[in-house]
Amino acid sequence: MTELPKTMQAMVLTGHGDLDAYEWHEDWPMPEVGADDVLIRVGACGLNNTDVNTRSGWYSKAVEDATTGGAFAAADDHDPTWGGRPLTFPRIQGADPVGRVVAVGANADQSLLDKRVMIDGWQRDWSDPDNMDKTGYFGSERDGGYAQYVSADRRDVAVVESDLSDAELATFQCSYTTAEGMLVRTNVGADDTVLITGASGGVGGALIQLAKRRGARVIALASESKHADVSLSGPDRILPRAPANLRTALGDEKITVVADIVGGDYWPTLIDILERGGRYVCSGAIAGPMVELDLRTFYLRDLTFSGSTILPQHVFRDVVSYIERGEIKPMLAATYPLKDLREAQAAFIEKRHTGNIVVLP
Repeated sequence: MTELPKTMQAMVLTGHGDLDAYEWHEDWPMPEVGADDVLIRVGACGLNNTDVNTRSGWYSKAVEDATTGGAFAAADDHDPTWGGRPLTFPRIQGADPVGRVVAVGANADQSLLDKRVMIDGWQRDWSDPDNMDKTGYFGSERDGGYAQYVSADRRDVAVVESDLSDAELATFQCSYTTAEGMLVRTNVGADDTVLITGASGGVGGALIQLAKRRGARVIALASESKHADVSLSGPDRILPRAPANLRTALGDEKITVVADIVGGDYWPTLIDILERGGRYVCSGAIAGPMVELDLRTFYLRDLTFSGSTILPQHVFRDVVSYIERGEIKPMLAATYPLKDLREAQAAFIEKRHTGNIVVLP
C-alpha cells in the first residue's frame, strides 16, 4: 500500500460569514480513520446550496431574506445551520465528494480498497438510523470533501461502477438525492403533471430527469436565457421563471404536483394553480423563506404539503443504481481548482452556469 501523507491541502471554513471565511491550507492534518471508517482520496467534490447557506448563516430563523451567499448580520449563533444547531469550527465543508478508498478501518470491508465511491450526504447514527434527530450532514456535522482526503463511515459509502468521470459523478449526490427525496415524498408517478421551479439549477434539472424517469409529464420554470440548457434534461414544456399569469401560460395543463426550491413572492401563485387534491413539496427557498398562504386554498382544495430534507435510507442507493444503469445523466456546468473555491462559489451564487459546479483537489 502506498504510504499516506501526514498532511493535506484543504479549504477550511473558519466561521459564519462571507467568502473570506474560507482559509486555504497546504498542511492541514489528515482525517482520522476510525474502526468503522474508510479514507478516500478525493477526485472531485460538487458545490451545493447547503454549503453556501451554512457558511452564510442563512438557515437562522432570524434571517428573512433570500439567499445571497453573503454574510447575514441578523443570523443567530444558536441556529445557523440546517438542523438549527451551532456549527463547530474549523470545519471542512463539501457534501459531494467522489474518490477512491485508500485505507479502511478495522470493521470496514477490505475489498473497498481502491474502489471508487460516492458518499451519502446524510450521516446517520447507525445504532438508531431512522431517527431524524440523530442525523447529521456531511460537511456540516462532519468534515467533508473540500480537501485532498476525507473519511466517511463505511455504511455511508457506495461503490459506483460507471464510465463517468469523477467530476461528472460529483454532480449527483446532493442535487439528485434531494430531487429524488422530493418525488418520493409526493409519490410522483405516470399520472402526474409536475411543475418544477428553479429548473436551471442542479436540483431543478435533477427533478426534471427523475420525474421523467417515473413517467410523469414535466413543466419547467426557468429564465428564458437558460431554456436551451434546461431543454437538455428533457422537460415536456419550459415556461419563463415567473409568468405574469401562470394559469394562462399553462393553458389546459392540470398540475398535480409542484416541486419547489424557490419560494419567495411567487409562492402563492404556485399554490393557486394546483389541482384539487394536489401535492406541494419544498426543499429550498432561494428567493426567500417568508411566504403568504391563504389557508382556504389549502384546506378547501384538499392539498397536501410536504417538506423534504432528511431522506429515507434507500434514496442515496437508488440514485447510485440509476447512475450505473444510465437512467440519469450528469449536469456538469464547470470545474474549478479546489484552491479557487471562493471563485467557484461566487459563480454558483451568481448562477453564471446552468447545472452543477465541481471543484477538483
